[in-house]
Amino acid sequence: MVIVAGLMLVPLFRSTEFTSRRGNMAKTVTLRLGKDAYDELQEAAAAQRRPLAPFIVTVALARIREEQFVDDEEMAEILGNDALLRSLKAGSQQAHQRRGDFVA
Repeated sequence: MVIVAGLMLVPLFRSTEFTSRRGNMAKTVTLRLGKDAYDELQEAAAAQRRPLAPFIVTVALARIREEQFVDDEEMAEILGNDALLRSLKAGSQQAHQRRGDFVA
């Protein structure tokens, strides 16, 4: 499940595999969108002169990547914090040795 701009993208039926032009196995996902969400997505895709499905994929992947990775400014702040780096290194070593407290 992916949440993009407050929309929950949920596969509803089984995926259908087929070979795309690039030779990768692509998946078909059916989404159920409310009229307002559909209209907003359609309008945004049209503004970029893109079909709806590729637009949704692009937006979803951009959001995921934005949340998974830090920007250059945040990374500089992390790397400039010696206490944090020591703590991260110690935690990494404990995890590797399967020691310490793990929380979910």
